[in-house]
Amino acid sequence: MKYDNIICATFIKRPNRFIAEVEINGHKETVHVKNTGRCRELLLPGCEVWLTAPGTPDRKTKYDMVAVRKDTGILFNIDSQAPNKVVKEWLETRAYDRVIPEYAYGDSRIDFYMERGKEKFLMEVKGCTLEVDGIGYFPDAPTERGIKHIRELIKAKKAGYHAILAFVIQMDGVTEVRPNISTHKEFGQAMDAAKQAGVEILFLTCHVEPDELVISI
Repeated sequence: MKYDNIICATFIKRPNRFIAEVEINGHKETVHVKNTGRCRELLLPGCEVWLTAPGTPDRKTKYDMVAVRKDTGILFNIDSQAPNKVVKEWLETRAYDRVIPEYAYGDSRIDFYMERGKEKFLMEVKGCTLEVDGIGYFPDAPTERGIKHIRELIKAKKAGYHAILAFVIQMDGVTEVRPNISTHKEFGQAMDAAKQAGVEILFLTCHVEPDELVISI
């Protein structure tokens, strides 16, 4: 998954979860942050960020913020739409007969439905942008929606589907994602229940460039 037009900027501050103030070539610009999570350990004053200009008419902001370099030197893709896009590209190389995004199942829309012969698969995708000491954690903010999706996967597993909870690790060098129970204990409990029910937990390692996110598993 690539971005067509990427530029580097310096992060100043984040007034709210939707926007940030950055400096581009000496002038201040308000940009859209493509991640509503907290990203507190990433978005520190003075850090390098990367922006893309989608060119959508009548936008309030010209740029989207899609990547940031942490103070450890590691580059993170923080685009919350990127995980599903890169997973779709990856699934299309995995010899499935059908790949259907945004599949209605139960009371939810699960990110992907796949078929291979008579086998049926459901996959829910989560993007991980929180890293502590080389380990990924999810979520970085409470997510009742995430718990709901896990419960649907458990039901699907009992109904005979191959059920998969996939974490797209949006940084290099991290191979594991653990539930962030200090932020959302209930998500950790739901993830444990999924494991016990036989839901597959998949960690999709990635390589990140300012203009690119690629699954490297």
